Order: sequence, then structure tokens, then C-alpha cells
Amino acid sequence: MVVVTLQRKKCIGCNYCVEFAPEQFQMSKKDGKSVLLKSVEKKGFYTIKSEDNEIYEGCDLAAKACPVKIISTKIV
Repeated sequence: MVVVTLQRKKCIGCNYCVEFAPEQFQMSKKDGKSVLLKSVEKKGFYTIKSEDNEIYEGCDLAAKACPVKIISTKIV
């Protein structure tokens, strides 16, 4: 299982996450910040848990490219 977490409040809108993992991320037209699709919010952290291990690579590249380091990925 892949777990991806986004701290959306700290997003600066650079769009790298969308470039590396467009199936999981998109940019909000309202505020220009990243949105983690199909995520659940808890205390400012947006999280998805997916059985599809194929999403890990793109999300991990997005996490590494993020200049403010607000994306985390792990396999559990």
C-alpha cells in the first residue's frame, strides 16, 4: 500500500507535483495551490492510501522535486 501526504497550506504553487504525478495532483483554480486528489484531510494534512503501488514512483518524484518539501510518500 502507498501512502501519500500533502501539507496543502504550505504549498507555493510551483506545479512540480502535477508534472510528475498528474493522476494524483492538480492545481486549484481558486488559490493556485496543489490538490491531492481523492484525499482525506486531517489537521491540515491531506492523505491518500492506495493499493496501486504503481503510483509510488510518480508521487515520490513529486515529493523529491517539491521545493518546500510538503509531500511525503511511503510504502507500508
